[in-house]
Amino acid sequence: MSGAAEIQKLVIASGNAGKLREIRHLLDPLGIEVLPQSAFSITEVEEPYCTFVENALAKARHASKSSGLAALADDSGICANALNGGPGVYSARYAGEPKSDERNNQKLVDVLRNQTDRRAHYYCVMVLVRHADDPQPIIADGAWHGEIILEPRGEGGFGYDPYFFLPDLGKTGAELPMELKNRISHRGKALARLTECLKEGAF
Repeated sequence: MSGAAEIQKLVIASGNAGKLREIRHLLDPLGIEVLPQSAFSITEVEEPYCTFVENALAKARHASKSSGLAALADDSGICANALNGGPGVYSARYAGEPKSDERNNQKLVDVLRNQTDRRAHYYCVMVLVRHADDPQPIIADGAWHGEIILEPRGEGGFGYDPYFFLPDLGKTGAELPMELKNRISHRGKALARLTECLKEGAF
């Protein structure tokens, strides 16, 4: 493939409705049809690795093999300074199974409540593969810096967004309109870098 124009359809290796909505919104200008992995009855793959990039690659390869299409996967999470980067790759299951944003947020707030340093950043790695055995996937990343507050604010976003405060804007991730969030978020930055690679014919 030589660029975005040759990718007409791809599967997103995620069942997270919030991620799907954001990714679809960002890829729509490229004219790429985005399908969730649920359209192919693809189950979530294990994420056993301790790095975001390895987990994202495993998810992309699994979705591509199961669907026969190019596949895009992301692995992302929130990394707190006081927790040496935790919960990191375990962000979605921080409070255990079943996954729950509410319980994850409560655990993070409880752990950081008595910490003087509540700085944190969201981190995202995106991986795009042409096929399951693609030896040269596109890999792009992005970070979004802020701090954790103890009381939620805002009705938008998902995950840790209501507690993720952006000092420069005076708002949490959950208080931002989607257009702004997509420009400045970890996922927005990673996908912007990835789409630039597509436009430049790196794929």
